[in-house]
Amino acid sequence: MRVIANIPHPKITISIFSMNDKYQVQFAAGPMEQTFKIAHSEIDGVEGIKKMLDEEFMNKIMERFNEMFLSFKQAKERVS
Repeated sequence: MRVIANIPHPKITISIFSMNDKYQVQFAAGPMEQTFKIAHSEIDGVEGIKKMLDEEFMNKIMERFNEMFLSFKQAKERVS
């Protein structure tokens, strides 16, 4: 797997990998990650991926990170 692009974002890290005829689009925020796998044949390369990352999609990514953070925080509090 190799990194083929990084997409700037003010709050999270967005990396695009290529492996076995698939792109992996990874979103990272602290200890949390979200990864989407897309076949090379389904999208027009890095530019197609960038187009997919519109405002609506990115808002959902950020909402999901918030949910993940709260869930993780609550789980840690239950065991301490």
